[in-house]
Amino acid sequence: MPRPNLLTPILVVTALLLVVATAGVLFFLHVAQGPADSPLNVLFRWMPFILQGFLLNILMSVIAMILATVSGVILGFMQISDATIIRQPARFVTHLFRNSPWLVILFAIMLLVPFEISLPYFGVVMIPGWVKATIGFTLPVMANIAEILRGAVASISTGQWESAESLAFSRMQTMRHVILPQCVRRMLPSWMNWFALLTLMTPIAAILGVNEALGNTQAAMESAGSSPDLLIPFYLFLMSIFFIFIYPVSVCTKRLERRFATT
Repeated sequence: MPRPNLLTPILVVTALLLVVATAGVLFFLHVAQGPADSPLNVLFRWMPFILQGFLLNILMSVIAMILATVSGVILGFMQISDATIIRQPARFVTHLFRNSPWLVILFAIMLLVPFEISLPYFGVVMIPGWVKATIGFTLPVMANIAEILRGAVASISTGQWESAESLAFSRMQTMRHVILPQCVRRMLPSWMNWFALLTLMTPIAAILGVNEALGNTQAAMESAGSSPDLLIPFYLFLMSIFFIFIYPVSVCTKRLERRFATT
């Protein structure tokens, strides 16, 4: 009899417990503090502003992951192409972005991509800073997903290629019907791990002036007087919301790694 899949209820309950526990601790401290100008009261006033920035973190990570997945799969297929003129440039691009610091890539994108472009029928279109930051986050993740795809294809035993060839499958048919279904299972845990890492890296966009969670937290603290007493509650809250979002992804990734483990 198959075991019931309890992963989704466990993740939901865990996330809810973390939210309730964090809210309970903050509320208890809020009541205990008392004065209207206490650090926790200041934090409560600025919470919506910080959460608004956190939504931008999530938006950047989701868009960057979608773009990185599509472009990474294309780049990965180019790496395993039989044509040298396609394979070698793809490998160069992959190694270039895999081994470059994320912050350097972000600065390069910020400087190279203009703040506005002129399009026919649309006139001048402004390019927000968060859009350029999203492009900057896409490039290193794209390269790593391309390498994950290349490694997954290489991990398939040659016997399966030979069996498909004996059945008169073309290379495209073999890739589509035999190789890729197995690669998806092997790639999924690593893909989720990179999504979690990408989300955790989005706060560095604040260095470039993007008003995400970290940038809004710093702006809120400055508006509240930049008191040292604000550091612990503000940054603890910032860490908590990222943890609440990332922890279920991490648990699910470990579960998938055990489920799809190959010998």
